[in-house]
Amino acid sequence: MAGITETTEKLQDFDEVELLSFRVGESEYSVDIMSVREIRGWTRATSLPHAPAYVRGVINLRGAVLPVIDLALRLGLDVEEPNDRNVIIVVDIDGRTVGLRVDAVSDILSFPRTQLHTPPEMTADQGNTFIEALTILEGRMIRILDLPAVVPSAQEVAA
Repeated sequence: MAGITETTEKLQDFDEVELLSFRVGESEYSVDIMSVREIRGWTRATSLPHAPAYVRGVINLRGAVLPVIDLALRLGLDVEEPNDRNVIIVVDIDGRTVGLRVDAVSDILSFPRTQLHTPPEMTADQGNTFIEALTILEGRMIRILDLPAVVPSAQEVAA
């Protein structure tokens, strides 16, 4: 019987969602906490020729070259020049590590998976749907990013 109880407890763990929330402009977004490797202060990025406009450049992360995506540019939002109050969220997606420039980190959120809602299909370009789900917490609408869609593949950056 102990095996059944352990299995039930593991299933209940999957019913809970843990997200890191952050601000980009006036909007609040979030990503799965398990994809976040670290949060660091803004570091000026070295630009790369022919990179997409939303790629700010690269930074040195303990001897490794880390590409930095400006999330506001990637999402098509109004963009301000990076400043010392900005943050880079280092995420791992399918074995690739990239930095996401955001305005500020807000909170770690934890809630039942049943509170997730599918976003309405209202985007002009269905190929650029970056929102995986929506939830409302304490009166705030929080968008959950589809990180594999947000982070370009190596081929997309090279194109």
